[in-house]
Amino acid sequence: MTEHVLITGANRGIGLALCQRYCDRQDRVTAVCREASPELRELPVNIIGGVDVRAGTGVDRLVTELEETPIDLLINNAGILHSDRWPDLDFESIEEQFRVNALGPLRVTHGLRNLLRDGSRICIMTSRMGSIGDNTSGGYYGYRMSKSAVNMAGMSLHHDLSGRGISVLMLHPGPVATEMTDHQGADVDAVAARIVERLDELGQDKSGTFVHVENYPLPW
Repeated sequence: MTEHVLITGANRGIGLALCQRYCDRQDRVTAVCREASPELRELPVNIIGGVDVRAGTGVDRLVTELEETPIDLLINNAGILHSDRWPDLDFESIEEQFRVNALGPLRVTHGLRNLLRDGSRICIMTSRMGSIGDNTSGGYYGYRMSKSAVNMAGMSLHHDLSGRGISVLMLHPGPVATEMTDHQGADVDAVAARIVERLDELGQDKSGTFVHVENYPLPW
């Protein structure tokens, strides 16, 4: 059955690869970004540009553009990574990562709450770097802390939306060869295929979990 899939951070990297995957399946895709890339413009998607997940005005624009179009699958993919290491901490950078990585998915999900169907699915693209139990190397304060925070937001969304049968997954894609990682990691198209597999499996029985894209649980 054709679904309406909305993807943030859709102009490059994992977001762009996911747009391609869902287009190949003939799903209806809404690609959300600050500025569309030439590669995104080549895809048969509905592009909503000018959306900065850090700002309420950006989400308001998104809601206005969608009008009353229901969403079957919401993929909160937009994120940033800055390398901040002790003791040379840039607190403005840390705050920016919180605004994008932690508040961004919550802001988008809240803004689109009335467009989610009963039984819709929500994916929050997080990271095992947000795992307290998995932190054995320190550093990356803004990224680690923001991903821990968005994991908590995802768990609260799971509890608050479960009454409508809406499932929420916190998904770690692994290191992927994108601009964010200086193109170090796994092939982005292969990872996108695995992400789609995990989201196809997502239901109430897996809602509220924090998992690796290779389908095993991660420690909080």
